Amino acid sequence: MTQFNAPSYEIPRTSGVCASSGKELLPGEPYFAALVELTEAQVAEVADGSTKTGGSAKDKATDALRALGMCRIDISSDAWGGGFRPEGLFGYWKSTVPEPNQKKKMFVDDAVLMNLLERLADATEPERLAFRYVLALILMRKKLLRYDGNEPRTAEIDGESVEQTWWKLTPKLELAKGPLGKWHPEVRLTVLDPKLDETRVEQVMQQLGEILQAEL
Repeated sequence: MTQFNAPSYEIPRTSGVCASSGKELLPGEPYFAALVELTEAQVAEVADGSTKTGGSAKDKATDALRALGMCRIDISSDAWGGGFRPEGLFGYWKSTVPEPNQKKKMFVDDAVLMNLLERLADATEPERLAFRYVLALILMRKKLLRYDGNEPRTAEIDGESVEQTWWKLTPKLELAKGPLGKWHPEVRLTVLDPKLDETRVEQVMQQLGEILQAEL
């Protein structure tokens, strides 16, 4: 178990436009940020390099997120309250459009990180497995997940038997109470250790930082 000095992850800057109405999102306005799963065709386009963009931080964040088979959109509170939900909704969180040159940044809620971890439970793609592993590291660093050892499993991958190591984890009963809360007496989670080397872990950390606009 390494890399427990994972950074705090911050909410990405808003796109500035509501995906439902096309309405501009103004500073100080509440909105919902959503992660949406791409179709297989859209993912294939990314793999082929046909959707590659420039080298700006925003472009890198977009490319990193699409490599995970997802994209980020923003939805105004009015549209969200009116029942608009994008197709393929994977996860979401509520935020506020920052004021120009605002220095203080808002962090992704711990419940959002835990929800993403749980939603990725059935992931099989290498990028998503790495994403989930790093999410677990972040939550462990925040003392919201407890490491209870590991268990070996044998998986059939491409016709071959592969030995895997799965971490056994216990989440907090009430995330809102933070590290001081009680551990959940019933829920147990398992996370695959993808055996990333130090270089790969740093790459995934950077990728997550670009997606969630973390300062690494």
